[in-house]
Amino acid sequence: MTEIKEIIAKIEEFAPKSLALPGDPVGLQIGSADEGITKALVTLDVRPEIVQEAIDSNIHFIFSHHPAMFKPAKNLDYRDPQNAMYAEIIKHDITVYSAHTNIDCAKHGMNDWLAEKLQLEQIKPFAFELNEDGCPIGLGRKGVLKQPVELANFAEKIKQIFKLEGLRLIANNPHQLIQKVGIIGGDGGKYFQQAITNQLDLFITGDVYYHTGHDMLAANLAVIDPGHHIEQIFKRVMSDKLNEWSAANKWGVDFVPSQISTDPYQFI
Repeated sequence: MTEIKEIIAKIEEFAPKSLALPGDPVGLQIGSADEGITKALVTLDVRPEIVQEAIDSNIHFIFSHHPAMFKPAKNLDYRDPQNAMYAEIIKHDITVYSAHTNIDCAKHGMNDWLAEKLQLEQIKPFAFELNEDGCPIGLGRKGVLKQPVELANFAEKIKQIFKLEGLRLIANNPHQLIQKVGIIGGDGGKYFQQAITNQLDLFITGDVYYHTGHDMLAANLAVIDPGHHIEQIFKRVMSDKLNEWSAANKWGVDFVPSQISTDPYQFI
């Protein structure tokens, strides 16, 4: 059987840990990389229902986008749901590995996938940060639409592309024409000044705060907040990529995307 560490080495070749933003706890979260596996679960988040999905499928490796242990555990009191989940992971010999902002920043990574879904052309990095080595890395992606489109119409298209029940639009004029577009999956509201500097017509990102929305309006920047969960694209795209690597390297490992939605929000 292929050992998990061989798979991790390939993941880190694609999305080096050096690309992660400072303080982002990417990498091995729980378990041993020396275990051999034949099947793995690819998920956006590690939640109790995801762990149960792995257990039910006799899977011993979970690869997630969001780190399972984003905050260190203060104790191992099992009355805490998060600690109880860690206990289940350990009890069932499951190894958990996460690639977060390193895969967001990676060439052909998360934000490239999102930009391609929007059919942007001339895609380039933007929203630069310094990594832990002090090197600038582009978290987001910017590009142009083939033709200018009305903002409200493009918002409807985004709902269709990502199968959304709704989204939040921040704009002084919903009928303005837009062509230069930037996107950051997840929580990217703090980068809106870079969107302005890059003269974007539209900035797409999730988790926009109320007062930041006011600042965006004051700057006359159009913004669409489709939610954090559009990053679920990770499950399918990364599973496909890992299965290609498995075939090419004769790993004999089947990578399956989680069938469970971890979006905490419901529209009513």
